[in-house]
Parts: sequence; C-alpha cells; structure tokens
Amino acid sequence: MKLFNSMPVLLLAGLIAAPGHVLAGEHPDDDHHGAVLEIGSAGERGLNDGKTSFGPSLAVEVTPIEHWLEIEAGITSLFSKGGTEWEADLVFKKPFQLSKNVEFMAGVGPQWSSTSSFGAVAVLDFMIWTTPQFGWFVEPSYSYAFTRGHDQNLAVNVGLLIALPSR
Repeated sequence: MKLFNSMPVLLLAGLIAAPGHVLAGEHPDDDHHGAVLEIGSAGERGLNDGKTSFGPSLAVEVTPIEHWLEIEAGITSLFSKGGTEWEADLVFKKPFQLSKNVEFMAGVGPQWSSTSSFGAVAVLDFMIWTTPQFGWFVEPSYSYAFTRGHDQNLAVNVGLLIALPSR
C-alpha cells in the first residue's frame, strides 16, 4: 500500500528525469548540443533618456525540453559616459527550427540591472550554425524596469555561438 501512495511522486520524478524527446516520441537530433556558449557584443539605447551604451556579453543556453524550451542565463557589462552598468538575465525561450542550420527563438524572463534593480526582458534570437560546433547569433531585445523611473531599453546582441558537448 505504501508503494501505491508514493506512485505520484515516482511518476513526477520520472517525468522530470526523462529527456524531452522521449516524452514527445521523437528521435534525438544527431547534432544536439549539451549547451551553447554565446560570446558577443551588446549595444543598448534607453527609450526614456536616449542614453547609449556598449559592451561585452556572455551567456550559456541549455535545452531541457527539446523543441519546446531553451533557458539562457547571461551577463552583460555596458559602458557609457555615465559609467558601467551590469545586467544579468534568465530568459525562457520557445525555439523554432527554420532550417537545419537556422533557428529562431522568442522568449521572456527576469532581468537584474546594477543601476535600476529588477525588471523584465523580451528577446528574439536568431542562430545561424555554420558548422555543427560554431555559429553566429543576433538577439534584439526590449527591457522594462520595475523601479520608479520604469526605464525602457532596446538592445541588440551579436556574436559567436560555441556548442558545448553533452555529457
């Protein structure tokens, strides 16, 4: 009887541990990556004050549910006349495979900024894979701060994709 009572817990654990392609009845892609490293350069323009800033960006993207969910954690250092601002975000994206080498994603998530605290970000992400290990990305975004000034920014991030091997 105790085993029957623990079945929901076992079922939930199995669903969490199962790869997404198994649950969807799909075959895994031959060129599936364990994770993707994004090294880029970002430019941002404030919609409220017109301030522009530029700087390097670094992100890691993982795919917990193939063809359904990708999660990107990134950090950007933006330099302007007013100083340096750090931004970090965690974006949940829905991927769309446009061709074997081109992928498009749309996503949203929380964002933290060293100057305006917490907010939200919405992104469009275009990935072009030139080889199975390397590619390019272009990621325009819009961010909105939840603090008093409600800063709004448009940004674009471009750079290099590096596929990290799966376990």
